[in-house]
Amino acid sequence: MAAYDASNSECLVFAFKEGLLSRAAHDLKLRIERFEIRVDDRSNAIDARFDPNSLRLIGAYPNGAPDPEELPPGDVQKIHDHIIDDVLQTQRYPEVRFVSTAVEPRDGVFQVSGELTLHGETRELRLQVRGEGVRWVADIRLHQPDFGIEPFRAVLGTIRIKPDVRVSISVPRSAG
Repeated sequence: MAAYDASNSECLVFAFKEGLLSRAAHDLKLRIERFEIRVDDRSNAIDARFDPNSLRLIGAYPNGAPDPEELPPGDVQKIHDHIIDDVLQTQRYPEVRFVSTAVEPRDGVFQVSGELTLHGETRELRLQVRGEGVRWVADIRLHQPDFGIEPFRAVLGTIRIKPDVRVSISVPRSAG
């Protein structure tokens, strides 16, 4: 059984702004700091658990590049608290879990199907895991309303976060 966590792997979340006054908002880069991904050595079955309370705002992500100086520390804390308390409601939904139902190698990638439980809702999820150098990488698009999550809105909806967020998971090719 291969095991991965924040000591050898990375789980990032990207949220993107939209709306009439979106220039006043920020695209965001966040990191989940507590998670465990287990992969069965024989079947490649995946069981992953993520602690949404460990989600940390790394910073703004203007024009597709990180800029940790973009947000004042007070704003970072405000955004973090809003995500944890109001958007993800982590007191009520303290775990995110993914369990694969099928993992098939195909043309140098793994086609993975499974069930993701997020915000109290379980939905089928399909993704690809591809090799990039010495790492396995998966990029996943999640549509927040599919999981009962209301994307952030402010100023009568003229500033908002797009309903789709991108999750990027990277693990070493060997758990070592």
